[in-house]
Amino acid sequence: MREIAFIKQNKEKWLDFELAIFGKSKKNPDEMASLYIHLINDLSYAQTYYPKSKTVKYLNYLASQIYQKIYKTKRVEKNRILEFFFTEVPLIVYEYKRYLLYAFVLFFCFFAIGAVSAKYDAEFVRLILGDGYVNETLENIKDGNPVAIYKSGSNWGSFIGITVNNLYFGTLCYLEGFFLGIGTLYRLLNTGIMVGSFQYFFYEQGVFWESVRGIWIHGAFEIFAIVVHAAAGFILGASILFPKTYSRVNSLKIGVKNSLKIYLSSYPFFIAAGFLEGFITRYSIDMPIWLSVGIIISTLSIISFYYLIYPYIIHKKINKNVSTL
Repeated sequence: MREIAFIKQNKEKWLDFELAIFGKSKKNPDEMASLYIHLINDLSYAQTYYPKSKTVKYLNYLASQIYQKIYKTKRVEKNRILEFFFTEVPLIVYEYKRYLLYAFVLFFCFFAIGAVSAKYDAEFVRLILGDGYVNETLENIKDGNPVAIYKSGSNWGSFIGITVNNLYFGTLCYLEGFFLGIGTLYRLLNTGIMVGSFQYFFYEQGVFWESVRGIWIHGAFEIFAIVVHAAAGFILGASILFPKTYSRVNSLKIGVKNSLKIYLSSYPFFIAAGFLEGFITRYSIDMPIWLSVGIIISTLSIISFYYLIYPYIIHKKINKNVSTL
């Protein structure tokens, strides 16, 4: 069967799904489950005969959305917060995984730009980080503690101030996605260039390893979470620019709902980053190397697993479960 004929034959059924997703068509769980089975069959057929078609992506999206509708109608004894973090968010991250990839690729490109610029322009670091920060850090390097700047202020004061600042920055990064993602891209550009030039500065001063041991104790959570916020902002922008088969308004509704959940999922990591920066980073130069490296590897592994691996695990598990409906 030609793809056009396939679409024409099933168009009404798929539109019925869309109405159910947006709450414009009320259906009981049994009806939803029945429709879901038909949709899975259509998806399998499309994957077989039109593997590179947009129809496959469209049906896959409908399948994931309709499953969430079915899932939410079931009575569950689980804690709602745990369900949000361990089921809803991973499914959404899997669905929008390409935006997370885009955000990471762009961040590393901007990071490289910052490092290369710092290498070939002696004044670039001062332009990005400011004379005050650079001068103070140079003095700290002479005193044998390159990351002494993180010792300023009290533990609790630093923790609260840093956390609030990070959440504020991340929120702006996300909300600026409403401006077609341009504002989000600009903030990611600034962050990548700043981190790249910042890290090269320490390399140039011969204290690269000492800076890594200190800065990335909290930086693994902090920078990764900022990239996640950027991905959420890109989802917002894309929902406006590329509505696909939906009206622009409905596409934006979907984009807001899903990107907001991804955005909120980063809060625990931002809070943990603030805690580490306020209470742990200041002692990095005095702690054993194995401990600082262990913290960095642990934090990077945790957040990487949650956003890069766990979504695939939960997606596979959910698909296995729904096949029995």
